[in-house]
Amino acid sequence: MSPTFIDPKVVAAKSGAIRAMLDGIARLPLESLDAFTADPRMVAAGESYLRRALEALLDLGRHVLAKGFGRPVPEYAAIADALGEGGVLSSERAAVLRKMAKYRNRMVHFYDEVSTEELYEILTVHRSDVEAGLAAIEAWLADHPDKIRSEL
Repeated sequence: MSPTFIDPKVVAAKSGAIRAMLDGIARLPLESLDAFTADPRMVAAGESYLRRALEALLDLGRHVLAKGFGRPVPEYAAIADALGEGGVLSSERAAVLRKMAKYRNRMVHFYDEVSTEELYEILTVHRSDVEAGLAAIEAWLADHPDKIRSEL
């Protein structure tokens, strides 16, 4: 696969989806574990918001790799590694994204092993990792306008 151009519409859609999911998380009752778990719908909403934010972030990374580097990467955890190898993410940020990808896979495939307490910790302590991953990809895109299809 040869590199082409990153589609700014795809970037905008994925970035917007990530921000919408993060906004949804921010509106959850996260002041305490008891407040979060008082209504089981909040736990389900938190899990859905987080999973969708992670999927959109990883899909954005996949698009950057496929179009900007000509490198198709089908597995979520490998997307993080490839973004690090390509210089899109620092090695530290790539390692964090790899952990997030594995957590997303656990949420989807081993959902019965994900505790409410673990989910709450990620929503409250590690939500900023999603924000930082998005910011890092957007910063790389801003530094590489030659990789982005112009909207003429």
